Amino acid sequence: MTTTTAEKSGQYRLGDRTVHRIGYGAMQLAGPHVMGPPADRDGAIAVLRRAVELGVDHIDTSDYYGPHVTNEIIREALHPYPENLTIVTKVGARRTADGHWPEALGADELRQAVHDNLDHLGVEAMDVVNLRMPGAEPVQRSLAEPMETLAELQQQGLIRHIGVSNVTPQMFAEAKGIAPVVCVQNHYNVVHRADDPLVDALAREGIAYVPFFPLGGFTPIQSAALETVARRLETTPMEIALAWLLARSPNLVLIPGTRSIPHLEENLQAAARVLGPVEMEELDRIGGTGTLDPDL
Repeated sequence: MTTTTAEKSGQYRLGDRTVHRIGYGAMQLAGPHVMGPPADRDGAIAVLRRAVELGVDHIDTSDYYGPHVTNEIIREALHPYPENLTIVTKVGARRTADGHWPEALGADELRQAVHDNLDHLGVEAMDVVNLRMPGAEPVQRSLAEPMETLAELQQQGLIRHIGVSNVTPQMFAEAKGIAPVVCVQNHYNVVHRADDPLVDALAREGIAYVPFFPLGGFTPIQSAALETVARRLETTPMEIALAWLLARSPNLVLIPGTRSIPHLEENLQAAARVLGPVEMEELDRIGGTGTLDPDL
């Protein structure tokens, strides 16, 4: 049987980079609650190497995962990096000893965060840096000052492209008035669809939308509906949720994470999964508003 690879998900652009629409999110490579080292560091390294073997050319990370842990593992596993590998990080928070994520949006904090990412990943410039705004869901506020700091770092050559995360459409508009924005990373899935208009607006502008928590915020009834479709197609709810996202709009770029090679390969099966109009209609009917773990 031919192994499904990320190539089958198609491609989209992040600025001057082109990536497959299924990438890899590295958050789970850290220890429990995204703190400290993983129980199996060699296993984490193996997952990253297998992901690249299977065509994954977009890794989403942050130096506050661990902190520092996931970036150090990525460097050990993949440095020197393949030329086609795009590494995307995020800044805007820091970690406390008890595992909380307070905001860190001051100019000095952001500069230090970018330099920490560069140092721990072993690169001279970041492909993309996402400005992650605080909160469990987007809260309307100005992001002018932190965005201006990232724009300065971009002018210095330390950042190639800038994205924003956990933002409202108004905050996105403010951000792109300061510097070009190549992606928006928000909570979005088949149930949590408040960003439907933003997804479509970004698609018209050629800007990537990167959804996080593809199974986050489902009620038992919604989960049961997803299970029903998955059973009919003899697959998993996660694969169906990812396949729905790929079908939803061509500008959606996915970053499912896992610590397991079999689970990684299972996630990539979604790249080749074609949902028919009956399945799409059935999945669209379960849409609603979900909730999000405030610690993530």
